[in-house]
Amino acid sequence: MVDILAKKRDGKVLSDEEIRFLVEGYTAGSIPDYQMSAFLMTVYFQGMTAKETAALTMAMVESGDTIDLKDINGVKVDKHSTGGVGDTTTLILAPLVAALGIPVAKMSGRGLGHTGGTIDKLESIPGFHVEISEQKFVELVNQNKIAVVGQSGNLTPADKKIYSLRDVTATVNSIPLIASSIMSKKIAAGADAIVLDVKVGSGAFMKNIADAKALAETMVDIGNQVGRKTSAIISDMNQPLGFAIGNTLEMKEAIETLQGKGPEDLQELCLVLASKMVLLAGGMETEAKARERLIEVIENGKALEAFKQFLKAQGGDPTVVDDFDKLAEAKYQIKVKTVEHGFVSEIIADEIGMAAMMLGAGRETKESKIDLSVGVVLHKKIGDHIEKGNIIATIHSNKEDVSEVVNRIQNAYRFSGEKPEDVPLIHGYF
Repeated sequence: MVDILAKKRDGKVLSDEEIRFLVEGYTAGSIPDYQMSAFLMTVYFQGMTAKETAALTMAMVESGDTIDLKDINGVKVDKHSTGGVGDTTTLILAPLVAALGIPVAKMSGRGLGHTGGTIDKLESIPGFHVEISEQKFVELVNQNKIAVVGQSGNLTPADKKIYSLRDVTATVNSIPLIASSIMSKKIAAGADAIVLDVKVGSGAFMKNIADAKALAETMVDIGNQVGRKTSAIISDMNQPLGFAIGNTLEMKEAIETLQGKGPEDLQELCLVLASKMVLLAGGMETEAKARERLIEVIENGKALEAFKQFLKAQGGDPTVVDDFDKLAEAKYQIKVKTVEHGFVSEIIADEIGMAAMMLGAGRETKESKIDLSVGVVLHKKIGDHIEKGNIIATIHSNKEDVSEVVNRIQNAYRFSGEKPEDVPLIHGYF
């Protein structure tokens, strides 16, 4: 291990065997935290080649269980987002792509941060559950072309252990370490093709285009090197996606999008991502043709029907799709008014996310209990003109006193005298 550290410290390239040795040793406990910490710091400063990064990814994949999806018919396609505020795309993409006969076998987790993960959002549907066997999971995907299961406890244990160390050694912000962490989980989950949505902006992990581009290129390179068809887009997160932030609220917005009545930015991003998923799965010859068919299954109701079948197959009540009154509702709805006027020039997405978290919509720790009914619904986005006293958001809360949340939302909105230039939703394709 000392030789490996010296080699990486001096900027030399490690072999696949050396990388496998350190990952296996650290996972087994024969390599101590202080040596792995030193390795992470050398990577932070020296970086890794594409081949090294792919080797690190596969060593983490091989450290635990992998999901075998060979019994599912067709090309299994998955999507990963690097996270954001109001990002409900998975809830829309999965039934949308499944409606075209392309299998979506999704393994998801419970989120830390602003709001819950995909599973938390799905569990806002009465009766829905993800505790199903691998055999049942495979059966459901073959039957309905869509199923979601909770993450296996022993999936990429090396990544979990290394990530915990990165968190306390100031080495989280390293492109090779971020990329290998994300891609190890996606590859272990068994997909044949992976579409990546790399967020950039105030509500994203990557704050600038250069870093987002480097991460997207690195992850695409890893996927293609290890035999997974992989592509990526960079999408904007300088304001929340859509209008809803909070589990049940986001579920309603996702259903409205499948009905063809969703927010313009959310629908557009879903069509872009879904078109790439269909293309990678070999379902269409061009993205334009894929997009045309995806719009068709929204308009003829097949995407919504696929969503209902999916919910029912996993114990959920599909009638909520037509009757939102069956979903949990917070006790109080409090209007937030602006104390300024002008054009909305910026919405600090992180601050809106934190406001939702203060209401109980997210988790600070794994032990935190989520309130699925609470959150924030925005009424104004960047470019909208507002007079003083106009309503900019509605808080859904089970606490009557939300003065701190109101202040946080008001302070997250920035104004200017002139209408700002339009910010593109998509910043790049890879």
